[in-house]
Amino acid sequence: MDGVLVHEEQAIPGAADFLRHLQDSGRRFLVLTNNSIYTPRDLRARLHASGIDIPEQAIWTSALATAQFLQDQREGGSAYVVGEAGLTTALHDVGYVMTERSPDYVVLGETRTYSFEAITRAIRLIEDGSRFIATNPDATGPSPHGPMPATGSIAALITKATGVEPYYVGKPNPLMMRSALNRIDAHSETTVMIGDRMDTDIVSGLEAGLRTILVMTGSTRAHQVDRHPFVPTRVVESIADVVPLIDEFAP
Repeated sequence: MDGVLVHEEQAIPGAADFLRHLQDSGRRFLVLTNNSIYTPRDLRARLHASGIDIPEQAIWTSALATAQFLQDQREGGSAYVVGEAGLTTALHDVGYVMTERSPDYVVLGETRTYSFEAITRAIRLIEDGSRFIATNPDATGPSPHGPMPATGSIAALITKATGVEPYYVGKPNPLMMRSALNRIDAHSETTVMIGDRMDTDIVSGLEAGLRTILVMTGSTRAHQVDRHPFVPTRVVESIADVVPLIDEFAP
């Protein structure tokens, strides 16, 4: 979503046309984000304010993928959550109980106000045996004033203190891609991943067997593409350039 369809809550030119073309042609799609702060309803409202109108059901977040993963692993479990409404709502919706008393999992997500007290509690719970889950490995996220620490950075702090590595559910874990494919009943051979980050979007699409398109309107700069040991199927300037490719990639 960020860097492909919107940038700092402003629609990227061509984004609305791209989604309209998909909807008019009846093609199934999901808008993916590693950001676990917001619920799909929140994100739909934010996109709508930018001039992009898609249904709530077409949004798939790392929080939803994490909740589904935990439900599959340990149905009706418990968790101590460091995160915001997008994550806590997703976990509540699958029947999880939020607790500080011997939770099955410590779940770390995105938040704009990381609390030293909450991080300390997470460290102690993990040392006492709670399993460590993180929604995504992104070290930084965008803000109007520049990069800010994100889930991956806080996870590294907790790992340094505990010696325990988290299991990351979000991109580039192919698990998130497979859950997204299942959600729209799609097959990897007939699906394309469009993203702005080589280290999450493109590699996750590649590892899930999808064709990939990198847009240059987000995190990855042109000179960085060749530094990776893998390449996208196609590199374009922006989502506007993908509109004429829709029929070529998914006839």
